[in-house]
Amino acid sequence: MNQVRQNPAPLVGKKIRQIRKDRKLTQAELAAKIGIQQSDLCRMETGEYKVSLEALFKILRIFDMSIAEFFHEEGSGSAPGVERDVELLNQFRRLDPRHQEDVLDFVRYKLFQASNEGSKIDS
Repeated sequence: MNQVRQNPAPLVGKKIRQIRKDRKLTQAELAAKIGIQQSDLCRMETGEYKVSLEALFKILRIFDMSIAEFFHEEGSGSAPGVERDVELLNQFRRLDPRHQEDVLDFVRYKLFQASNEGSKIDS
């Protein structure tokens, strides 16, 4: 069955607008941070202009998001635990490298402890 694919430009623009507003940034502020005119950002958000990959990656750096996080939809029927995994990864990335090492050491310890107790560990 043939499906008509919707132009993704308006969807990407709407998502950028939603996240920008969630982060309490104005169009002018975000545009300045990524080095474009506010009017161009406005056109991207409305779908009038396509968002280039270069612009999208700059925006994602400002939002501190991966492209996977950007395109992830809450409640989109993703595998169980994915939202928790994404949250854990987001929180982990906010830690400085020293504290990230502490977290990794703790996880390794818990895995070692579980293996010695005969608990199930997924590889």
